Amino acid sequence: MGEGLRWRAGPDQGTPVPPAVHPAASAVVPVARRRGLLRDSLLVLGTVLTAVGVGIGLPHLATEGVAPGDVAGGAALVLGIVLLLLGGAGLVRATPGWWRLATAPAVLVVTALAVYVLATPLAAAVPARDPVDSTPPVEVEEVTVPTPDGELLAGWFAPASGGAAVVLLPGAGSSRDAVVDHLAVLHWGGYGVLALDPRGHGHSTGRAMDWGWTGETDVAAAVDYLAGRDDVDAGRIAVVGLSMGGEEAVGAAGADERIRAVVAEGVTGRQAADLHWLSSVYGWRGAVTEAVHHATTAVADVLSPAHPPPTLRSAAAAAAPRPVLLVVAGRAVDEQHAAADIEGASPGNVTVWTVPGAGHTGGLRTDPAAWARTVRGFLDEHVD
Repeated sequence: MGEGLRWRAGPDQGTPVPPAVHPAASAVVPVARRRGLLRDSLLVLGTVLTAVGVGIGLPHLATEGVAPGDVAGGAALVLGIVLLLLGGAGLVRATPGWWRLATAPAVLVVTALAVYVLATPLAAAVPARDPVDSTPPVEVEEVTVPTPDGELLAGWFAPASGGAAVVLLPGAGSSRDAVVDHLAVLHWGGYGVLALDPRGHGHSTGRAMDWGWTGETDVAAAVDYLAGRDDVDAGRIAVVGLSMGGEEAVGAAGADERIRAVVAEGVTGRQAADLHWLSSVYGWRGAVTEAVHHATTAVADVLSPAHPPPTLRSAAAAAAPRPVLLVVAGRAVDEQHAAADIEGASPGNVTVWTVPGAGHTGGLRTDPAAWARTVRGFLDEHVD
């Protein structure tokens, strides 16, 4: 009957009895399990620490310089990489035969993807505070805008005599420093301009969320501020935003009927549902990217006190018939796809203008005359 089983005589004949197991052999299983648990723990902890270093440590170090928290983030990155190497090496050693050749690249791909899924929302939910260290080329007032949840948004207001006013919003990880040139161009066109530091950036209080998930609340507060000024006509307020600021502007227009018009430059999306077009444009690669964005959106929802806002498509449709101008970079293909998707959801009030040769939010820098003419002309038509 073979060497693995022997037959026992007696009344229970025919019942196979396993051979005795040597005590040393029986000890191998618990040891192997402990090693496997240690290896898996190293991989998990290494992934988390690496994500913290990439998503928080490096951005804070680049923006804020050396500080205790930033040093800790850098240390987390180094320790995380070491733990990943140890855990990965242990997994490769535990893989039998030629399968080891496939294990190493598989571990690399899986851990890189896991680090990305954690680090990306960490960078958005716990961003570095961008400073304010420039002077605008026009006369401004330092102002403070209170929000309904108790935060204070700092900004510049450049007053104008015409009564029309614009809320001006910078992109993710930026302060009002990033829009000083846009402030000047809009002000020279006769508009009062309120340029704000996003929540948690510059001199604004609060916890930042660099995917613009607090945009509706903060833009509504800015509109409240402008509507309360004697030198602003409450019925002639528009919003101009760049990148995240543009996405906040579109979202705010869908939620606040007081906003008469929106100019949004460089928008793509604030959450995974905004990028549903990826699979139809890029096939299986786009489908994989969509899945990754759904994962990062879910993680960000856990990490941030804010929650995913309505899609840009739905916000643009909700803003109708009030007009939305999407300014698109000629060298940013995904911006073009995103703009076409938003326009397709609400063609009656959404217009797309592509700036040839421009990079992301580079319309004014690439073609100052055309940007001033197009944006101010749009505002003149719909706000003045």
